[in-house]
Amino acid sequence: MDTKSLALLEDSLRKTMSSVSGAELDAALADMGWTEMLSDMPEVAIPLVFRLLGETGSHASILNDVVLRSSRRPTGGIPVLPYAGGVQVIWERAPEDQAAEWLLEDSTELRVLGGLPLRRVDEGELLRLAEARRALGWWLVGSSRAMLALARQHALDRVQFGRPIAGFQSVRHKLAETLVAIEGAEATLSLPGAANNDLTALLAKAASGKAALTAAKHCQQVLAGIGFTAEHPLHHHVQRVLVLDKLLGSSRELTKKAGAGLRARGSTPRLAQL
Repeated sequence: MDTKSLALLEDSLRKTMSSVSGAELDAALADMGWTEMLSDMPEVAIPLVFRLLGETGSHASILNDVVLRSSRRPTGGIPVLPYAGGVQVIWERAPEDQAAEWLLEDSTELRVLGGLPLRRVDEGELLRLAEARRALGWWLVGSSRAMLALARQHALDRVQFGRPIAGFQSVRHKLAETLVAIEGAEATLSLPGAANNDLTALLAKAASGKAALTAAKHCQQVLAGIGFTAEHPLHHHVQRVLVLDKLLGSSRELTKKAGAGLRARGSTPRLAQL
């Protein structure tokens, strides 16, 4: 796909995701040829579509399709997905008003943070997750960039002591650290073989989760009190990344898993072919 066609596709996707979410977005993406894009050009479709999900704050059940495709299963089904703490969930292909609730250990019920229709299940077949972890990594990067954009704009607009807070060194440091974390995660996601190599995808998902958590913490501090309010969109992105970080393994769990695997192997892969 040439640059002009890619730009037109991105613009069309962004407009669609900015207006609908959930089951409506599932239908819209189907009309736009999501299944064909995933089959014919996954190296373009996955980073683009999942990054835009993060940037726009919308959601769709298309992660199911990525898992099924990489496991050579027909798309349209509902695979079982691992969640942090040894839990297994499924991502329902259902309207938002049917979003599932979780049963916690103390028998109280709590709706999943982030508004995602996830439902806990007792058991199920776990399929190949490398490509899906990379997809979630791009979603986390998109959400991180959305939070950074909100914090940056607030820093430019908010005036204290006669000047925008963007001029204060502490604020600039928070925004800079966030950008570095995001750029590092995106670079990891863009490594050759990240889609199919289990270790590379695992580390890319971990890096993206850590970047998103860093963005949530720093951007909340920059926005201060207004960032806690329901009227400001930051809380929506914060809740979303808290869930996405844990889906398919949290950044903490995946980092430990990678380390344990490398210790058992007794060697580390070459970072670059010289």
